[in-house]
Amino acid sequence: MMTASPFAASPSRAAGQLYRQVAVGSQLGGVVDSHHLVTLLFDGLFEAIAQGRGAIRSGDVAAKGKALTRAAAIVEEGLRAALDLRQGGPLARDLHELYAYVTMRLTKANLSSDEAALDECVRLMQPVAEAWASIRPQAANNP
Repeated sequence: MMTASPFAASPSRAAGQLYRQVAVGSQLGGVVDSHHLVTLLFDGLFEAIAQGRGAIRSGDVAAKGKALTRAAAIVEEGLRAALDLRQGGPLARDLHELYAYVTMRLTKANLSSDEAALDECVRLMQPVAEAWASIRPQAANNP
């Protein structure tokens, strides 16, 4: 039995646009499926958090602000905005709330140079990213 995707019915175009808006890091060359775009958003999130952590440790306030603002944008404008709350059911609603919480914690980490908040964000988002990666075979079979 196939469950409804928590993401928009046709996320490829929207996800591509969101990916470009939050500047995850690499250029999109050719056609990229929506599953891969979300994977890139997760990769960009973890990269931005790592950069923010490094900037906190080195005392580089500007780099910290840039990295953690980027991380929050990836969550809000990329992952959270791509959710389809009507079609995605309880999973989409739960992810929506999780993403709002993670955005709040990233903002706190930025304002207070709080590495514990970054640790929490990674701890919360890693299982979601891993679950997303694990459905790749299904996504390939159901374009």
